[in-house]
Amino acid sequence: MSRSPARNQRSDAQRSRASILDAALQTLGADPDAGVEAIATAAGVTRQTVYAHFPSRRDLLAAVLDRITEEAVAAMDAADLDDGPAAEALVRLIEAGRRTSGKYPALLRKITSLPASPDADERRHSPVAERLERVIRRGKASGEFDDRLPTGWLVAVTVKLGHASGEEADAGRMSADEAADALHTSLLRIFGATP
Repeated sequence: MSRSPARNQRSDAQRSRASILDAALQTLGADPDAGVEAIATAAGVTRQTVYAHFPSRRDLLAAVLDRITEEAVAAMDAADLDDGPAAEALVRLIEAGRRTSGKYPALLRKITSLPASPDADERRHSPVAERLERVIRRGKASGEFDDRLPTGWLVAVTVKLGHASGEEADAGRMSADEAADALHTSLLRIFGATP
């Protein structure tokens, strides 16, 4: 049984969109100021095709950030968050996110400097927050983490300190390893775990 022309068009459009995002990630990762023409060339499509999928550069950058978030979440899921002590799972989760963001430092600085709506920011952080919450609840249940602070507060603190760690490294005030160590130590102390 053959596929319908409409289904073929949808499949072609999905492949085209994926190709554009792959090219944008690679091109913008090397040069965050690269234009749509360079991205289109790398994707093997025309500028018009890029704009058909992403009506503005901002839409394209938002989709690229979503792609990076998906990559980070996949790395977190591969980190066996339900195995071993919760404190170790927390560090693995943080490191998975750090490794992913470390692939695209200039691009992420560029994208995160752009204004984003609170809804978009919350949506983007939601999958990370869900994984953090799972590890924190497990740590509280096992007695590894102090249960006096609300889980939501600990998730928010983790995200904010993660951003602060990246900012310190990006500004050159700390090396990436120093910033990661400071982040791990700070979080474990806040959580009431032994660093």
